[in-house]
Amino acid sequence: MYSPSERKQYFNLSKQWLKTPAERADYDSLVETLQFHEWAYYVASEAIIGDQEYDMLYKQLESIETGMEDIRPDSPTQRVSNDLKGDSKTVEHLIPMLSLGNSYNAEDLQDFHRQVLKNAFLDEGSAVQYSVEPKFDGGSVALVYENDFLIRAATRGNGQRGEEMTANAKAMSSIPLKALFSKYGIYKAELRGESIIAKSDFESINAIRLEREEDVFANPRNAATGGLRTKDANETKFRRIQTFVFQLGYAVDRDGNNMLPSLGAHFKTIELLTSLGFKTPGEASKLCKDIDEAARFCANWEAKRDDYGYEIDGMVVKVDSFELQEKIGFTQHHPKWAIAYKFKAKQATTKLLGVEYQVGKIGSITPVAKLDPVALAGVTVSNVSLHNADFISERDLRIGDTVVVERAGDVIPYIVKALDEMRDGSEQPITFLKQCPSCKTQLEREEGEAAWRCVNVKCEAQILQKLIFHVSKDAMDIDGFGKSYVEKFYELGWITDLADVYNLPYDQIAELEGFGEKSVAKLRTAINKAKQNPIQRLLHSLTIHHLGKKAGKLLAEEVEHVLEFKSWTLEDFEGIKDIGPVLARNMVAFFSNPDNVTLLEKMESLGVNLHQTEEDKPLQVSADAPLVGKTILFTGTLQTMGRKEAQEKAEKAGAKNISAVSSKLNILVAGEKAGSKLKKAEALGTVEIMTEQEFVDLIA
Repeated sequence: MYSPSERKQYFNLSKQWLKTPAERADYDSLVETLQFHEWAYYVASEAIIGDQEYDMLYKQLESIETGMEDIRPDSPTQRVSNDLKGDSKTVEHLIPMLSLGNSYNAEDLQDFHRQVLKNAFLDEGSAVQYSVEPKFDGGSVALVYENDFLIRAATRGNGQRGEEMTANAKAMSSIPLKALFSKYGIYKAELRGESIIAKSDFESINAIRLEREEDVFANPRNAATGGLRTKDANETKFRRIQTFVFQLGYAVDRDGNNMLPSLGAHFKTIELLTSLGFKTPGEASKLCKDIDEAARFCANWEAKRDDYGYEIDGMVVKVDSFELQEKIGFTQHHPKWAIAYKFKAKQATTKLLGVEYQVGKIGSITPVAKLDPVALAGVTVSNVSLHNADFISERDLRIGDTVVVERAGDVIPYIVKALDEMRDGSEQPITFLKQCPSCKTQLEREEGEAAWRCVNVKCEAQILQKLIFHVSKDAMDIDGFGKSYVEKFYELGWITDLADVYNLPYDQIAELEGFGEKSVAKLRTAINKAKQNPIQRLLHSLTIHHLGKKAGKLLAEEVEHVLEFKSWTLEDFEGIKDIGPVLARNMVAFFSNPDNVTLLEKMESLGVNLHQTEEDKPLQVSADAPLVGKTILFTGTLQTMGRKEAQEKAEKAGAKNISAVSSKLNILVAGEKAGSKLKKAEALGTVEIMTEQEFVDLIA
């Protein structure tokens, strides 16, 4: 529908107005720019700018139109956004499905509350209850029930009309085919809901598509909205789409009388829908006594959004009373009694300015994109890992590109894609290095691996990274020995290999700026403590490629002294269950190198433990232990012990701890506030679900 030049034009205008707000003279261009972004988001399912950026442009349009007499009838403010594609049967909703106004913080919610009081003709300080629920990031649907049976389902469409998708709705097990509305005197009802895919289901769906050699879905939202419109209901079922119902929008008796007033309030209707068998937000929703409690609930969910089993991009705050809702009323665009509390953006667009290269502890060369700094999910992002050469080539990234950046789990930023339509010809291809940026050694790439590596074991960049890892919490866990200390001591020549960590010149360290007797004593104590670590930690800290924590523990169980590995053959290592041929070769190579053996001997002479400890020895489990042969998973908050302690107790009782709910899971121990894992286990029907006390009683 839009040509590449038009896409580029609207994108550039958007960025311009986000820096310098549009004026009255820009009105027509602003309207058309927002129309383009609506199409990109709702029809093409490829957002060009982030949600928050769109909202800022929309507010500019609202501001310009304030007091205007010649508002364009096609302005986005005059109608709700449109997702109709024109190739499906459309139906009219019983009542319009409007959009929502947006807020981003507690101050915005207080402004909303003041408007609620004003529009409801209430005095300042009047008590208003608010219902708060998740703003799911999926596809909105309207479900119509008549005489207790589901008779029609439709997408949101343009708010007035939507695409009929009744067959697809019936393929979703979360949507009841029959619900006893008649029990409450309701003959015909229209429900509002959001169709989404659980995060765990999304991963498994993409895994299946990969096996079928099909393209993977970009995100759960696109997969869900596409599944609503597919002409094959089996495909909807395959995508495991679930529908959360969040509103009873229309309810009449046989004579057409409105039944909503008799129900009294929104939250009460959600409880009613729950009792009728609909999937509702449950613990993620709350009836709040005032706007302050609503704001706290929103902020709490923003903090834990990634622990939730579904993608949510905000919360919805609604005046609970139907009587007050009626008094407050609507605009053409949204109800004045409800507002969305939007979480900080997870996606944004920015420029890729250049690429730098980092050398890892095993010589892996990692390209890092340098970005024009951009605000994303509450932080400013200017550096993003590009992982490897294949990542760059697969996305055809170029210096100068406009790129879409996302924070995975609101923690790790990554580049989703480049916007090809924004290119003007000045962009430069990224040429991956041929030599190590530190020591200039020619890079090598092993067959079957994505990373290019520097194979020079004397490369200073590698040595420094090995030292940083060795003292880290994951390895030898030397408390207080951070990266900055390693870099400083390396620069001064006090540590050049791992053994030097245990032979530091403490008197000289005490003379450094920022140090003192107490800090040096604390460092010395931490290092002496680390000397007594079990050898599984030591093995992991040596930076042998593919030797992680689990492999370190397996290897530590097999020897009484680390240097016994000098005489081990490839077959000896491969004979250990879960030790593969690649790690076996790396172990043989490491212990065949005289320099490595000398290093370990030097470490032992400085007091570092190389002998098997009690912690290293294999766990002895009797044949009649209560959980022999069982797999177990803990979820929720445990009251009498920590998660790690519970897992250790389970192992001693013969169980194997696993990390996800699947057909391989035997037992799920559900603590307080157990979420999606509990629901998935219940749905499988093959998992034994225990309380914490039942687990304690069993292992006792």
